[in-house]
Amino acid sequence: MRIHYRLEWRSKHPLVLAIGFFDGLHRGHAAILHELRRMRKPGYRTGVLTFANHPATFLGTVPPALISTVEERIDLLAEGGIEECFFVDFDERIASLSPQAFIEGVLLDGLAVRGVVVGENFRFGKGRAGDVAFARRELERRGVSFQTVANQQHGGSRVSSTRIRELIGQGNLAEADVLLGHAFTLRGRVMLGEGRGHALGFPTANLTFDSSKILPIDGVYSGIARHDGRDYPALVSIGSNPTFEGASRTVEAWLRDFRRSIYGEELVLRDLRFLREQRRFETTEELRAQMQRDAVAVAYPSYG
Repeated sequence: MRIHYRLEWRSKHPLVLAIGFFDGLHRGHAAILHELRRMRKPGYRTGVLTFANHPATFLGTVPPALISTVEERIDLLAEGGIEECFFVDFDERIASLSPQAFIEGVLLDGLAVRGVVVGENFRFGKGRAGDVAFARRELERRGVSFQTVANQQHGGSRVSSTRIRELIGQGNLAEADVLLGHAFTLRGRVMLGEGRGHALGFPTANLTFDSSKILPIDGVYSGIARHDGRDYPALVSIGSNPTFEGASRTVEAWLRDFRRSIYGEELVLRDLRFLREQRRFETTEELRAQMQRDAVAVAYPSYG
């Protein structure tokens, strides 16, 4: 997938485009990309228009913690079959465009689109004044195909990034993974910690993350850790280490049957499942005994 940092398309290949922020690239987003691929004719290119920053960061409201980092979102779009990604900042230039100016200046003049796909709740332009009815009318009268995709439903509720963030925040990662259509991941670099895990017989990898990334509720989780192309069963602790009077939230992972030092290397955690709340233990022996019980819950991954 090629990344474009300007809203310009100068190619002999016609472009069909999906528009959205696509945080997490959940099942609703996947339905939009599926419709985009259906719209693509021989010789056409599939593209998305998305933003480097959440619009809330510019509009003065508090942005949500994000399901996927910028890098993860781009990877997911590429895996979804997108060939061209128009990746720009949501700034004054974008925010001040009227719906008409967005249609004419960006979609028609800048990108010369032949087709557009959006979700049914799509709003655009200054003050979110443009809607799908306006976009359909303006594009179709210029010969541009326009498709809306209905909201995806699960369990009687709409699949949305907001709902998925709520589930992650509650520690319900199993349900979040269902709505995403893929596993929620925590991807970080291993950094030096306090070294307490070694003393307890459970050496842990301490991870640092993009500050924009959402973290599940504090607790101990089972999961899978991926390092250097291999999966390892893992225990993951998220929280402030109350037994040791921790002052900040950390993420630590103990990998079963893993003995290497991997400081500075990347580790990816997935398939997180809540086991218990964090709590303060009176002695390190009590904590060690609990960790031994926790380790029993760590199952080996299946290899196919």
